[in-house]
Amino acid sequence: MNKTELIAIVDDDPSVLRALHRLIQSNGYTVESFASARDFLDALIRCRPACLVLDVHLNGSGFGLQERLAADGMKIPIIFITAAQNDASTRRRVEKSGAVAHLWKPVDEQALLHAIRRAIGHDANPGRCP
Repeated sequence: MNKTELIAIVDDDPSVLRALHRLIQSNGYTVESFASARDFLDALIRCRPACLVLDVHLNGSGFGLQERLAADGMKIPIIFITAAQNDASTRRRVEKSGAVAHLWKPVDEQALLHAIRRAIGHDANPGRCP
């Protein structure tokens, strides 16, 4: 498997962002990390990720970013992560979103890597940076 695909992470918790970045990069992927939806959207001008790891409660709502991407026709596979394990409404919303996976923090490393492989398999045109 060629692991040069770009994986984007969007999370407003710096420690989670660093840990996920290191994990994914250490497994051979190209990684870009963003602390906000705005930073991520600005980066889409130059790079399209093959997969997005997205915090559900990012600056209020990761769902807002997911909905914006869908409205703009950006079919980027999403892996939602959240610390809210017992939130039934969040679980229902994730299920309806079409996300590839929904993982709880602290994120199980092998589950995340498996979800990334599945997400990339869903994308016929894996993202790359020039």
